[in-house]
Amino acid sequence: MDLSKRFDGKSVVITGGAVGLGLAAAERIAAEGGDLFLVDMNEEGLANAKKSLEETFPGVKVETFAADVSQEAEVKAYVAKAIEVLGKIDGFFNNAGIEGKQNPTHQFGSDEFARVIGVNLNGVFFGMQEVLKHMKERGYGRVLNSASVGGIRGVGNQSGYAASKHGVVGLTRNSAREYGQDNISINAIAPGAIMTDMVRHSLEQMGGENWEEVGKEFVKANPTNRFGKPEEVGALVAFLLSDDAGFINGTVIPIDGGQHAMY
Repeated sequence: MDLSKRFDGKSVVITGGAVGLGLAAAERIAAEGGDLFLVDMNEEGLANAKKSLEETFPGVKVETFAADVSQEAEVKAYVAKAIEVLGKIDGFFNNAGIEGKQNPTHQFGSDEFARVIGVNLNGVFFGMQEVLKHMKERGYGRVLNSASVGGIRGVGNQSGYAASKHGVVGLTRNSAREYGQDNISINAIAPGAIMTDMVRHSLEQMGGENWEEVGKEFVKANPTNRFGKPEEVGALVAFLLSDDAGFINGTVIPIDGGQHAMY
């Protein structure tokens, strides 16, 4: 099989697509011939991503849309626009998320909790709600939600993040039971310490200017003793959104260097 052609004729929507894991997934899917619709609040990042992808992968269609996934109306708008400009949605990487502030539960704050849940869980639900309508009508689709190792165990000082990602895991498993008969698979990935801007920000919250030293200690929580690379996640995302993964459904796949196995 020629993997460089795996997404020929396919259209994929990626939220949080301007940077980090979303952009890494976009690069891998574009390399395999897929057309892209990137959603993010970061308009400058979207413009940079579009320019880079189009220059690196000539012939691949890249459309962008600025939206706040915590707002249902904006989610409806980006899904409608994606269908309009791409004609269909074959794959959906439901990836947009935020970490939130780090505090113990009694100091976390209800406003911050609601903010994190709004993006990480409500945003995932809103996206699935709209995309699944389209996929059910077509009788085909691949949905991949972005959970976290923090969605399969506790992480400490991140009540909002952990609760939201546990919610994504539950939503993934529940919905997989509802749509499998429609030739729609719904899975989630659970990244651990992948070196992205979000992880760096988390380390800076813990260690300030000494965040790199904190990072060296942080990665000792996984047997590989290193940070994961965004492109490693991108490869997994591409596989799970491809037809090669058609019989994988309702599964949460850690990509964390084995961190989940140490608890």
